[in-house]
This record gives sequence, C-alpha cells and structure tokens, in this order.
Amino acid sequence: MLVSYKWLSEYLDLSKVTPKELADTMSVTGIEVEGIEVPEEGLKKIVVGEVKECVPHPDSDHLSICQVDIGEDELSQIVCGAPNVKAGIKVIVALPGSRITGNQKIKKGKMRGQVSNGMICSLQELGYSDNVIPKAYADGIYYMPQDAVNGEDVFSYLDMDDSIIELSITPNRADALSMRGVAYEAGAIYRQTPKFKEINLQEDTTEKATDYISVEVQDESDAPTYQIRIIKNVKIQESPLWLQTRLMNEGIRPINNVVDVTNYILLLFGQPLHAFDYDKLGSKNILVRRSNDTEELVTLDGETRKLSPENIVITNGEVPVALAGVMGGADSEITDGTTTVALESALFNSLSIRKTSKQFNLRSESSSRFEKGINKGTVSEAGAAAAAMIAELSGGTVVSGESTGSELVVSPVSVSVSVDRANEYLGTDLTEADVAEIFTALGFEYTVAAGVYTVSVPSRRWDITIEADLIEEIARIYGYDKLPSTLPKGETVAGSLTDTQRFVRNMKGMLEGYGVSEAISYALTTEEKAAQFSMRKSKATRLSWPMSEERSVLRMNLISGLLDDVNYNVARKNSNIALYEVGHVFYQDNDPLKDLPYEENHLALALTGNREEKDWQTKAEAVDFYTIKGIMDHLFEATGYQGVITYEATQEMKEMHPGRTAYIKLNDDVIGFVGQIHPLTAKAYDIPQVYVAELNLHGLLNGEKEPFVFETVSKFPEVNRDIALLVKEDVTNQELTECIWSHAGRFLKQVHLFDVYQGDNIEDGMKSMAYSLTFANSEATLVDEEINGAMKKIEKALVEKLSAEVR
Repeated sequence: MLVSYKWLSEYLDLSKVTPKELADTMSVTGIEVEGIEVPEEGLKKIVVGEVKECVPHPDSDHLSICQVDIGEDELSQIVCGAPNVKAGIKVIVALPGSRITGNQKIKKGKMRGQVSNGMICSLQELGYSDNVIPKAYADGIYYMPQDAVNGEDVFSYLDMDDSIIELSITPNRADALSMRGVAYEAGAIYRQTPKFKEINLQEDTTEKATDYISVEVQDESDAPTYQIRIIKNVKIQESPLWLQTRLMNEGIRPINNVVDVTNYILLLFGQPLHAFDYDKLGSKNILVRRSNDTEELVTLDGETRKLSPENIVITNGEVPVALAGVMGGADSEITDGTTTVALESALFNSLSIRKTSKQFNLRSESSSRFEKGINKGTVSEAGAAAAAMIAELSGGTVVSGESTGSELVVSPVSVSVSVDRANEYLGTDLTEADVAEIFTALGFEYTVAAGVYTVSVPSRRWDITIEADLIEEIARIYGYDKLPSTLPKGETVAGSLTDTQRFVRNMKGMLEGYGVSEAISYALTTEEKAAQFSMRKSKATRLSWPMSEERSVLRMNLISGLLDDVNYNVARKNSNIALYEVGHVFYQDNDPLKDLPYEENHLALALTGNREEKDWQTKAEAVDFYTIKGIMDHLFEATGYQGVITYEATQEMKEMHPGRTAYIKLNDDVIGFVGQIHPLTAKAYDIPQVYVAELNLHGLLNGEKEPFVFETVSKFPEVNRDIALLVKEDVTNQELTECIWSHAGRFLKQVHLFDVYQGDNIEDGMKSMAYSLTFANSEATLVDEEINGAMKKIEKALVEKLSAEVR
C-alpha cells in the first residue's frame, strides 16, 4: 500500500510530524514501513514552459523547433522529437544544467544544426513508470494545465514534492489498505480524530435508479451486498491534474474521469467499484450468479476467458458482462461515447474471488481487497461518494436512490477485556484511565464496569473479534517499546544434542566424507511427485491455500526433490552429482478419525555421472548400483547395524528399475530401498541414469542393532582360505554369505567376495563366485584340522542348500 503524506495530511494535522517520523512510529506500532520515496529527489531545474511557436526542423522529418516561454524575458528555443508537441500547450521543460531521471544532466547543444536550450520532457524522463502514465501521453510529452505558471517548478503541480510511504500490510490488517484506514491508524498514534469531507450527493428526485435498472442476486452468499447507482448526462474526459497525479503516485494509470473516480474511491475507502456503460449492457436487468462451463467473457484486457462454476459473474440477465470483483467486460467499458454510467458497489465472496483471480492469473487492486476483506459498513457510502464525485467531474446528474439486489446488515461486534487481564498478558501496570485513553484514541466506543471494558468494535476493524485482539491493540498503541523486559529466571542448564540429533549429525559427516553434498528441497510439491517412491500407502496432505499447484501437497518422499535438483544441475552442464538430504516426509491415514498428518525423518541419496574422472593413469568410472549400495553399507557398518541389515530384490516400485532395486530390511522390517531410477521416470524428470536410496531414520533408530563388543587385537595369526563356487545365476550373494556364516563356526571373522564370472567355460544360466574367508582365534593359533573342518561344513551346506558346485 502506497500512502501519500500530502493526502494523509488532509485528514490529520501532521504539521509537526515529518514523513520519516510518521514511518518510524507506524513501524513500531504494528504496520511495517518498507520505505519512503520523494519523486522529486535527484531532479532539479525542471519548470513549466509554454510552447509559443512550433515549426518542423528543416533537416529532420520527426523533429520540431519550438519557441518556449519559460518565464524569462526572451523565448527559449528547444528542439523536440515528441510526436504530440504543438503550439499553445504547456509542457515540462528541463533547463540547461538540469538533471532528469537516471542522474542524466541536460546541456545546451545543437540538434541537426539547430540550437536547443534544454529539453521538453515526457513523464518517463521524470521517473514515472510506463504502466502509470496516461495512454494519451505514453509515447510523447505530457501537457500541463493551462493555469500553470510559466517558469515555476513542475514538482508541486505533479505532487512530486510529496513523500510516498510504502506500507507492508499483513493479511490481518487489510483495513490499512485504504487511506481512511491509515488515517485512523495514524490518528490513534497521535491521538487525533481524522476529519473526512462530507459527501455532497445531490440527486435528481424526478427519477429513480430502479426505473433504469433492476438488480437480482441469485445467491446472497456470493454477493451479500450488491447495489447499482445511475449517473446520467456524463461527459467523458481527462481527470483534473490533482486526481491524475494522485493516482500516478499511488501506482495507478489514469484513464478518464469516471474510471479514475472508481480507483480514487478504491484507495480512499478500500472499496472496489466498477463502472458500466449503461447503454452497452443490452438490458435493464442485472443478475449476479455463478457462471457455467459453456460461457465466455472478453475482459478489459482483450483476453477471452472461458468461465467455470467457480466464477461469480455479473450478467445482463442472459450473458456475462463482468467477472465479479476481478475485471470488467470489454463490451460494457466506459469509453469517450459513454453518457450514462451504471456504478456498481458490492461485497463478494472472498474465496470465490481468490479462486477466480488465481484461475485467470488476474491480480488486481480490487481482487486483493475482496480476498483480504473490506469494510462491510461503508459499501453504500463509498458508492454514494463515487457517484457524487463522478457527477462533479463529468457534469452529470445522479439519479435518485440505488437499485439493490442484496444488502448486508452489519451488526456491531462486542468484545470484552479487563485491565487486569491486559496487564497480566503484557507485564504492565496500566490503569483504567490508560486503557480508556487508548480505546478513545482508536475511536472505539466502550462501556466499563468493575474494570472490565466492553468494546463496540467499528466495522472498519473487522479483524478484532476476541479478547486477545483487544490486548494486542492496547499493546500497539501503548507502545511495544514501552513494554517491560525481564530476564529468564532460574538455573541455567547447558544444552546438548539428543541421541537422534547426534546420530543424524554423525551420518551427515560420514556422507560428506564420502563426497556427497547436502541438498535442501521444498517440503511442498505436486500430488504426483508426492506419491512417487513411497514406502507405504498414504493419502496426500493438501494445503488449503497453496501458492501454486507445484507447491500444493506435502511430500511423502525425499527422492523426487533430489531428482529435481539433479535436473537443475544437469541442465547447467554439471553431470557428476552426488547429493543427500535429511528431512521430514508426511503421511496421513485414510482413517477419518485421524485427520492430522504425522512426520517421519528420512535420509535420501542420489548419484549420477562418474565416480572416477578420466586422467592420465585412470579411466572414467561411472557410478552404479554397487556404488550407492557401498555407501549404505559403510553407513550401516559405522553405526553398528551391519549385522542386522539385509537387502531383498524387489520389482514392486514402479518408479524404480525392476532388475536393479532392493528393499533395505532391518530385522525383516522394510526401512528403505536402494536402486536405479526407472528409465521412464528418468525421462519424465529429464535426467540421465540416476541411482538413489531412501531410508526411514525413525525405523533405523527404533530397530535393534548388535551390541558393540570390544575385542583386543589378537596376537595369533589369521588364516585365509579361498573358495570358488559354481551356482545358478539367480542365487544371490546374500544367500551364499548367510550360508557360509551360519556353518563356518566361531572362528570365521570375514567373508569377502573377490570375483564374479560369467562367460567362456561357464554354462548358460550359471555363474562363478569366488570368496576369501578369514579365520582367527584370539586365544590360540589355528591348526589345519580346525580350518579344514570348517571348510568341509561350509562346502557341504552350500551343495545341499544352494546346489552349489565347489570348483
């Protein structure tokens, strides 16, 4: 919200308050100020000039030589290239030595051989943005009013000497999205009551608005208040300069005297209005209803909008003529030929307006106010003020009364709070007189009995509904800086990490030692991505008010976020990627009695590219399944889980490669998975071959692991024996090692697979696997008979249980 200091000064006495002091005071009372801008800063020696003579440049087809009266004894010659320059107009002149926007200095010079003493300026050259300049002057110079005095600074005429205060309005303080709301706020701070001009509405009592138009609202929950006023015999023209500059300083482009009034009232009251060309409506009936799927509307921006039942539309009884609260229709807009105006003043359903503006990507000053809320008590007053102002600026006549389709009766809201309760919350020692003075400053009527204040909250402060809201108001106006501060009491205790925090930090340190970098992804994603790579059934947890569909659902996995990160890096030619993330995923049961989601802490990894780069002595080596599985094995070994973790091949996860994916099991419970992304999934993410793993840290921490037993280094030698086996190709390494461990006896210390072979001299469907077995006895030297006996038991078990052939 942009607030004009000059405009605000019309309602309050700010003669002893500078814009900077006002901004600082508002910031400490709850409305944050983003900054203050004075449009004239950085500009100098820019004055009003009058073009007395304008002739074409002899050596140019687009330049003109102008003789300009700048308030001096002699005319000043200026060469101008604007297409709309002509004799008899008053213009903005930058004198030699002046500075315009961008700190550009204007000098006396020559253009195509002709002397030019300065420059005739457009509004852009004074720093105005293209989107606020009236379209008539967008490609040329701006005309100053004829009563402007030649040679005077233009800044006061254009209100460029004003201070524009930018407020950051939170959703709960939408009342400050209007000048009246800001005036009440500043008035409360400085203990003043804003004084607003009375509405001088003169109506033609010989006719009634209902004679011109009838209004019907199909569902009053869509439009609790809807009124139409009629202003006849209007003349469409430019608004006076004061109104144009006021709108431009507030970031709104002036259009014409009727549309500009609706925007002015929007800023003043916070009440969106819309003006229809009455003669273009095509009927004398207005019906407010929901649209249907077959209807279309060409809006003011020239776009054809396909409507849906979520949209509230204003119709002429048959076809839509406006998108309620968002944008009007092109067929009924105010043009130079308009003579009768139908002025709409309404209150619309905020949820529908929000959905409509999001559906069509139409964010406007009007829609934002309907979404956040408007003063329900001044809907009719704002319409009356606008009608009176349109009649004044256009020479029109306001027809008596309003045509009303629905009307909301605003009941006063009473909220009570006691002085003791406020002091208990705030830690203050406020008296009844202090609290009474604050409520009076806020303009709240109240009654008091036994220290309890019952406050009648005005409709302009619809955010106040409970006791805590009143206490907040007391704190704001009293001054947050005056609230007493206290230090914590009691014995201080040194903080420490929990077991879970220590475990996660150690795991992160190990992963980073392996060369894996941490990534942090959004917890919000699409419903499709949220459901991928899930290790359990769960319904999605959807946000009620998502920022976008891409951020509408809480994730149920971490891998989809890492794959987005991989895509981002690959698109920027970073092909060797190793990422991990530790974060929460969110599950929700389908049980209607359990509405709230619950969280699990997960770890996920994603690897792609080369793990070894090509150089003069090594070949490039790509990551594969065993690269990521090896990282997981090292993690389990370092954390003491290696003895209870097993891997089980699976084809159940459709997003994973069916032949290169395994579940990770802890004591027969699935706590994660590891494998390659399915080629179709990789194609959908536009990424190369990627290997991933995801682990449920809750499941890991809650599972039992083998106790750590300290053993001294044996002084007796170890013995190594190799064994080569010929087995069917569907027999896994895990099955073989489990069989070896279970039959080797107590002296076996390590089993290491050192060779796998399929090819020549090996029949189809078979494979050769070679293991190195390490035996040791910490109490004595092992003898051949002990080792040979263990090897015979191992060979016998392998033959009987797995049909292995010992080579």
